[in-house]
Amino acid sequence: MDKEGFRRYLTDREQPIPEDQIVENTQMVERFEEFLKQFGKTLETAVEEEFSKFSKIMIEEGSNSYLNYAAISRYAFFVKNMDLYLPVLAIFDGGEVMNVLHERLGEHVGEEKRDEILPKEKLPPLGMPDSEKMKVTREVVKQMEKSLDPADCKKILADVAHGLPRDFRKGEREKFLKAGSIDEYLKQKRENAIAELEKHRDDGSLFYNQYITDDVVDFVKSRPDVMSGERRGNTIYHTKIPFMVQEFLETTDEKMKRYYACHCAWARESILDDEVDVSSEFCHCSGGFTKQPWEAALDQPLEYEMVKSVLQGDDECSFVIQLPKDVE
Repeated sequence: MDKEGFRRYLTDREQPIPEDQIVENTQMVERFEEFLKQFGKTLETAVEEEFSKFSKIMIEEGSNSYLNYAAISRYAFFVKNMDLYLPVLAIFDGGEVMNVLHERLGEHVGEEKRDEILPKEKLPPLGMPDSEKMKVTREVVKQMEKSLDPADCKKILADVAHGLPRDFRKGEREKFLKAGSIDEYLKQKRENAIAELEKHRDDGSLFYNQYITDDVVDFVKSRPDVMSGERRGNTIYHTKIPFMVQEFLETTDEKMKRYYACHCAWARESILDDEVDVSSEFCHCSGGFTKQPWEAALDQPLEYEMVKSVLQGDDECSFVIQLPKDVE
């Protein structure tokens, strides 16, 4: 382990990592490095297989904290081991969804009903493999559909919104007011989205979990509904950008196309597993996430409908957001 280089990496940045975290990060990476020796691997050559085994140990002993996973992801990025970095990064993707769902259930239907559906003691641990997450999701949604009416299920799941804080998009209000109209705001959103993709393509950096190619940029440019959404009358028609766009574009297999489209770590693996069927109702979590910036921009709650979902057999996920009649 390059301790000095790692320390410089953690401190030579706009927001330096605190000293106590540097010490803890270093200790965790050293421990992972020692673990890898039994497989003849190093921190530079480790891949998802070894990390998954180590993560299982972390869960069993209770050391599966965000800080400890962050330590491994930071070092993996420092040494440019993307085969290790990406699976560790995936731990954080939607990691809080079930915890937030637990909270939202309590807020919407009360603690007693919440504990019938998703009691605190059954909340999945951070680091749970996606192959296990889908089973949790299947059972939780089944319980919700059994105990609640469809409108409440939709409302609660939409309020989860990928587990993000409710004020996560608060900056959108200022952007909208500066734009002066829905059409101009949407135009700027689209220009910014494409510019961001082009920047990642040009400098070879990751866009969340994936590298951006010319094919990806061309695909988004050809689909005004993807990423930013497209105005259609008094609605915004928004299609999610695929989770792995290049793979989505290249595959001709219908099931794999749906798999590459799906962003949800709590459901994606079910697309490839004939034994586990996750209800598309769970996609209302993504519906809430999709309308969140628009609600922040327009400073009011908005209605939406899910019109496509990979969990119900479509090859992409799309939502229609209803715009208020009194806003231009």
